[in-house]
Amino acid sequence: MTTDNLGPIKQVVVGFQMLFVAFGALVLVPILTGLDANVALFTAGAGTLIFHFITGRQVPIFLASSFAFIAPIIYGVQTWGIPATLSGLCAAGLVYIVLSAIIAVRGPQIISRVLPPVVIGPVIMVIGLSLAPVAINLALGKTGDGAADLVDRNLAMLVSMVSLTATVLVAILGRGLLRLVPILAGVVVGYALSMALGLVDTSPVAAAPAFSVPSFVMPEFNWQAIIFIVPVAIAPAIEHIGDMLAIGGVTGRNYVEKPGLHRTLLGDGIATSAASLVGGPPNTTYSEVTGAVALTRAFNPNIMIIAAVFAIVISFSGKLGAFLGTIPTPVMGGILILLFGAIAAIGMNTLVKDGGDLGRPRSLVIVSISLVFGIGGMSVGNGEFSLQGIGLSAVVAILLNLVLPREREE
Repeated sequence: MTTDNLGPIKQVVVGFQMLFVAFGALVLVPILTGLDANVALFTAGAGTLIFHFITGRQVPIFLASSFAFIAPIIYGVQTWGIPATLSGLCAAGLVYIVLSAIIAVRGPQIISRVLPPVVIGPVIMVIGLSLAPVAINLALGKTGDGAADLVDRNLAMLVSMVSLTATVLVAILGRGLLRLVPILAGVVVGYALSMALGLVDTSPVAAAPAFSVPSFVMPEFNWQAIIFIVPVAIAPAIEHIGDMLAIGGVTGRNYVEKPGLHRTLLGDGIATSAASLVGGPPNTTYSEVTGAVALTRAFNPNIMIIAAVFAIVISFSGKLGAFLGTIPTPVMGGILILLFGAIAAIGMNTLVKDGGDLGRPRSLVIVSISLVFGIGGMSVGNGEFSLQGIGLSAVVAILLNLVLPREREE
């Protein structure tokens, strides 16, 4: 039984529930990266509406802040500032659009040939591990770069480990909808403990207006930020394909054929570029919401449109933004330990599921070089055209896969 025939009031209730499922992860990205959480809510809602307009309201998908871009956004904001970083994020959306055009002309098979698991796996691992020190610094009560102490070390350790434990327990032992919101559960438990320990100042919430226009920010063109961030878009683009297959498995429909992978990828790309034009993080199809769709059987795409409208309305709450700003950094640090590690594990799983033998010289060369380049701090070029970190890892992995001769057994 599905919810396709629900009345308008029940659709509104289910739509709000879908936003609740996505909320924890949605606002976590801007909180961690220095972007505005209210803007992220607005761009998630607007991006979802853009996606459904382009795909003809056929796919029950909700778009929101992408975890894959957390590390590059943090580095970009620290290095070039938010406006410059937004130009890189806008260009990342254009990568989706280019891939969409290629798929429209050549078919989806071209992606698996140019971007096989031996390329995608190590790049995803670099995304997760490159800023692992940031998670540890925040968990210890420091700033992300470790330059200053914000919270007493012992109190910070207590809060971060309790937040981490709560997230892990809900992820493993949670049932029903609770299991879909482990990050939100970790934030709630960590925040409650922080309040008990006197680490939370709620005065900004009381002073904030009930209604406030989100702090929109326009991008500023910066070649360095663009070159650094654009290659990162490869991994979430591949993740998008997996998400389309996953939601198709839940609903029993083939969205790769109808509305077509080129249209879903185009919708995701335009939503990402549009978000960057007003200061929001890149959008991605949310696996959490797909899980909720499987649980509730809410296959009607109109429910996601309702969730998007709720997100836009809530984004104009000044008190919400102020409240999110009061979350102590150790709470985020504890959750990031799991989050960054989980992203790296997904990269490892990509390689394992492929069944490829890393003992083969060709595979070993691609994975080894791209990992060490990405994590070790290798930099190519200088000035505005410097390439390093995740971007360098992606470019090196792609080039090695294209130029290295394949072994006979392959």
